[in-house]
Amino acid sequence: MVETNYLVIGSGVAGLTFAVKMAEKHAARKVVIVTKADADESNTKYAQGGIAVVMDMKGDSFQKHIQDTLIAGDGICDREVVEMVVKEGPQRLKELIAWEANFDLTADGGFDLGKEGGHSEYRVVHHKDVTGYEVERALLERVHQLPNIELLAHHFAIDLITDHHLGPKKGDLLSCYGAYVLNQRNGEIRTIKAINTVLASGGIGRVYGHTTNPIIATGDGIAMAYRAKAMVRDMEFVQFHPTALYNPEGGSYFLISEAVRGFGAYLRNKAGYRFMPDYDARAELASRDIVSQSIDNELKKTGDSHVFLDCTHLDMAAFKKHFPNIYDKCLEYHIDVEKDWIPVVPASHYLCGGIVVDKQGKTSIRNLYACGECSGTGLHGANRLASNSLLEALVYAHNIFEDLSNDTGDSIPLDIPDWNDEGTRIPKEHILIQHNLKELQALMRDYVGIVRSDKRLQKAVARLDVIYNDIEELYRESKVTTSLCELRNMINVAHLIISQSLEQKENRGGYFNLDRLDQVENQLS
Repeated sequence: MVETNYLVIGSGVAGLTFAVKMAEKHAARKVVIVTKADADESNTKYAQGGIAVVMDMKGDSFQKHIQDTLIAGDGICDREVVEMVVKEGPQRLKELIAWEANFDLTADGGFDLGKEGGHSEYRVVHHKDVTGYEVERALLERVHQLPNIELLAHHFAIDLITDHHLGPKKGDLLSCYGAYVLNQRNGEIRTIKAINTVLASGGIGRVYGHTTNPIIATGDGIAMAYRAKAMVRDMEFVQFHPTALYNPEGGSYFLISEAVRGFGAYLRNKAGYRFMPDYDARAELASRDIVSQSIDNELKKTGDSHVFLDCTHLDMAAFKKHFPNIYDKCLEYHIDVEKDWIPVVPASHYLCGGIVVDKQGKTSIRNLYACGECSGTGLHGANRLASNSLLEALVYAHNIFEDLSNDTGDSIPLDIPDWNDEGTRIPKEHILIQHNLKELQALMRDYVGIVRSDKRLQKAVARLDVIYNDIEELYRESKVTTSLCELRNMINVAHLIISQSLEQKENRGGYFNLDRLDQVENQLS
């Protein structure tokens, strides 16, 4: 059994930022970070575009960034949250720079600001096309310098420890006391008792299979919070990135950053027609939901498997300077960006909802906080504005730090039981897990994708029930494994996406339901 002041689940920008801030200010307090893969493996690592921050007050303003965020969110954003996050941005960026994160500069020493879909001004601070990788590097270096942080790699959080583990609960408000964590190297399940727990576990992309997210993005934090009875919202708003490098074999997709379209690339269909001006006056710089839905419509019209991103008219020397990683990755696939169009297709990219938190990152469970992609802050509304995700993670990690910094915290109950797997056995039929995983991912792509309908969603409910019952039976009989727990978590996340999709009565942002379109037409007529 391990005891700590703060347990952080996840090692992306959100979790690491909180850990660094808390450990730097309170040398006597212990911070434990658990992450299920290598320390640097997170959604942060793969963030290409950058951090949207208003730095040039001559041409830009907080109000413009706020308005761009509200427009992208399609009427669902919490305006107070949007204003808070945007206005805190410059200070949070200065802290990253103080931790020696590097960002691209112009010849005169100013920030080389980028512009992406949905932005009215150039305001995206970046490090070439690997901004997340650079931020992750800087934060991890700082973590390793702080003796009161213990980072446990290859440790998988199975479930949160709450009052229901301790017996009958008095009162309505549940509390969190840490988590049960599987050491994946030796199979030991550790009880980590914590005065406060911070979920920073990232996204859900692998629920769809075809995703820009890394293999670890299985919605673990959201599923654990849901099972612990925390409030979860806006799960229907799944953002599909419009331009993932087409992979005919499926699986993980390499992201072609939105900044490439901001740099001037055109979207074309197989016939070479530039179609985006037909859908939106902003053309390729429309928000992600519009571009994704437009591509999806083009593919349905033509029957093609992908469209193309045309960069051949761009200044190629400048392109290679700004996007060296993308250029090299395309060459690996025998695509010469200077001569060839890049085959692209939308892929699951980002979840705009998540665990409900207030401005301090508090969930509906006492002593449990959440930040980063697993949280539902109200910033993104129905559709995230490009490069607002790293910004949100930095701001909410700081706000949680502020909220907890002067809090001595409650004592941890002494009677927390260890994990009990008596009567279970090591699962021998791994094919059951893989079969159900593939079925789940196909179900989500086919029935709960970019374009939905009530009929498809209801079919998804029925099919998901079969998968759920199959896996729950296996879970009760088996000693836990990472693959089994991940699938169980993805099933919980799929249930939330489907059920909240059925509850959503309007087409907003990333949510598009053919039956809601009929309702709008009926209202207009």
